[in-house]
Amino acid sequence: MILQVDSGDTSWILGATCLVLLMTPGLAMFYGGLIRKKNVLAMFGMCLAAMIAVSIEWFMIGYSLSFSTSIGGFIGDLGYAGLVNIHVASPVGTIPATVFVVFQCVFAMITAAILASPFAERTRFGSFLLFIGIWSMIVYDPIAHWVWAPGGFLFLLHALDFAGGTVVHVNVGFSALAVALVIGKRRGFKKDPMEPHNIPMVLMGLGLLWFGWFGFNGGSALAASEIAGLAIINTNLAACSAAITWVVFEYADKNKKKPSTIGIATGVLAGLVAVTPAAGYVQPWSAFVIGIISTCAVYFVLKWRARSNLDESLDAFACHGIGGVVGAVLTGVFASVNSTGLISGNPMQIAIQALGVLCAAGYAFGVTLVLALIFKKALRIRVPEAEEYVGCDLSQHHEIAYA
Repeated sequence: MILQVDSGDTSWILGATCLVLLMTPGLAMFYGGLIRKKNVLAMFGMCLAAMIAVSIEWFMIGYSLSFSTSIGGFIGDLGYAGLVNIHVASPVGTIPATVFVVFQCVFAMITAAILASPFAERTRFGSFLLFIGIWSMIVYDPIAHWVWAPGGFLFLLHALDFAGGTVVHVNVGFSALAVALVIGKRRGFKKDPMEPHNIPMVLMGLGLLWFGWFGFNGGSALAASEIAGLAIINTNLAACSAAITWVVFEYADKNKKKPSTIGIATGVLAGLVAVTPAAGYVQPWSAFVIGIISTCAVYFVLKWRARSNLDESLDAFACHGIGGVVGAVLTGVFASVNSTGLISGNPMQIAIQALGVLCAAGYAFGVTLVLALIFKKALRIRVPEAEEYVGCDLSQHHEIAYA
């Protein structure tokens, strides 16, 4: 049965689309403030590149690969390539297909922008632009189909992912790990100072991400409904419980004994990531617990990364990858709204969630690793040493952020 388009639902999803779009400039500020000032414009440029490349890829083939008729449960066919006749396609729930297309496009955008993390301060702009377009097609689109398309194999197994814990965060976190292993460390890593150049910019970027996340999770209800409201409540609550947990950890750290504003922002981000797959499936008390548990995992993985020689510059793996894994698995524990998890008497949901995580993480890591190796050999994805020394703002864009 085809449902009728509802103007209220349509209006809410159009608004949520704008909120999610704003997350990518917010991410550019968050990332840009964390790096050295000679590379801040280059980071903004990579986030802008993600918006451009993904939008074109989504129009040409991405939406079709993600959401058209399934081929074996693994990928969509080309029925919507070029978005031909999308204006007369059947509604998705109670919203027009055109609105669903653009809502999903901004999800793909922010996912690609997060992947700028391991490229920071050492990458050619043109190479990143091409890389992210291809990555969206061969990594993001298949995983989105598995989880969210009615014919996807994880969808048919009833894997739960309300707003992108697996599709977005696990996917991009493990992709970032693969890129970091291939592209290598920044020159001077752990030898030269690499402190954040603008912490207020980081906090403003985090604020925009938090704001946009209400559309990210609330909009994923695809209706102006009580589930949308529940998702927004859970989003805010998990962010706060995660942040206060991070504060406790930093007070307890004998080397710090004081909470840093960057640490608090990282805690907020960890909670936002972890609650994403669960937002519309759990009660508020569960979201509060998910925020606490996710911060425990992200905090110690991030501490490990800082001690290691892995230069995954902006910690997409720790925050998004590990936070996404924890959130996806805990969804199988706490789901009790329009679905059942362990606490509702369905322990099998945990196994299904774990399978989804393994499939997404393994596929994203493996395919991204191969793609990064190809780019490293064929396209010289890194800038030369002299250009890295002067900064990517000047070498890649012939501009500087601060006169």
